[in-house]
Amino acid sequence: MMKIGVIADDLTGATDIASFLVANGLPTVQMNGVPVEDAPAACEAVVIGLKTRSCPAPDAIALSLSALSWLQEQGCRQIYFKYCSTFDSTAQGNIGPVTRALMTALDTPFTVFSPALPVNGRTVYQGYLFVMDQLLAESGMRHHPLNPMSDSYLPRLVEGQATGRCGVVSAQTLDQGAAATRAALQRLQDEGYSWAVLDALNERHLEIQGEALRDLTLVTGGSGLAIGLARQWARAGASADSAASGYPQPGRAVVLSGSCSEMTNRQVGHYAQLAPAQAVEVALCLKDREAYASELAAWALAQTSELAPIIYATASAQALKEIQAQFGAARASEAVEALFASLAVKLAEGEFRRFIVAGGETAGVVCQQLGITGFHIGPTISPGVPWVKALNQPVSLALKSGNFGDEAFFSRAQQEFPV
Repeated sequence: MMKIGVIADDLTGATDIASFLVANGLPTVQMNGVPVEDAPAACEAVVIGLKTRSCPAPDAIALSLSALSWLQEQGCRQIYFKYCSTFDSTAQGNIGPVTRALMTALDTPFTVFSPALPVNGRTVYQGYLFVMDQLLAESGMRHHPLNPMSDSYLPRLVEGQATGRCGVVSAQTLDQGAAATRAALQRLQDEGYSWAVLDALNERHLEIQGEALRDLTLVTGGSGLAIGLARQWARAGASADSAASGYPQPGRAVVLSGSCSEMTNRQVGHYAQLAPAQAVEVALCLKDREAYASELAAWALAQTSELAPIIYATASAQALKEIQAQFGAARASEAVEALFASLAVKLAEGEFRRFIVAGGETAGVVCQQLGITGFHIGPTISPGVPWVKALNQPVSLALKSGNFGDEAFFSRAQQEFPV
């Protein structure tokens, strides 16, 4: 029986939640894009990774509804709309509009927002989202190149994106248990609210959320809520043994980094001192992308170091502003994405079979160009970042959301999982 069907708004976010579902006892497969065939018989959860975080809202809605239709055909008991734990979206959407469209399609008048992931420092208190010890709007997310976050109060963000009232279920209520949480949600619904933001300061709060929300038709959140829900849905005695099917396979590795988050900047800076490193030049991307991709692929293939070479477009906030001022933000971003798409194909045509990729947009174009239809979920490198193995070809990947992992992530991904 298909218990949970997840619609994720980007690829790294999809692997993020899939890893938590597997680790908490729910056999899971990830599909890239809306599938055309039925889900594998053995899985009890399916995660559909889309690329809808930053596209126009009507496109995000259409793709999400298509994913919903497929999940309904598979008999999914519960639908889960997954977005980033930092609630990445513009003032216009896409989180609110997609949620409202899913509610309409499912004929459900009420749902929740639970972006918290305490293990990675994302917590919600009184409806305010924190990144470590900073409010969201005071964290590095305020400088995000695509979705700068200038407000930390989630009900205000939600109400600004879609029609309806949004309440809060406090940490104090969650401390009283699942029954009190269900009662608080019912009161908000009875009072005419469409949504509720759920506080969460620790994993126990996520467990309580999972118990309280087990029978809700539609839930939305980051990957943290999946911990609580998976523990509710998992069969007695289930374990994470299924992660073995996604263990990275033999072959040369390469690191591709397109994220400009604060953590990825630190990770690239650390790794560039240990391994061969090559920065992407936007001007060359625009001049002759194919020739430049061939040059970078040849450079990577020529490296003989123990650690994989890294090719990165990661830049500091100031450097990114200068690049955008010189070339235009959209033009520069599109050029870099197109370069990574061409580069991934050329690397795969060589000896590279393991790709460590930083950034949701970069991960999306890499997997799309390689023609990867989906993944077996493997062992976790850092919370929310597993190794995954392609369903349809001999390629393994580690797809890292920009702010996830520690400074040594790139090297640990190779050294802790030798092949």
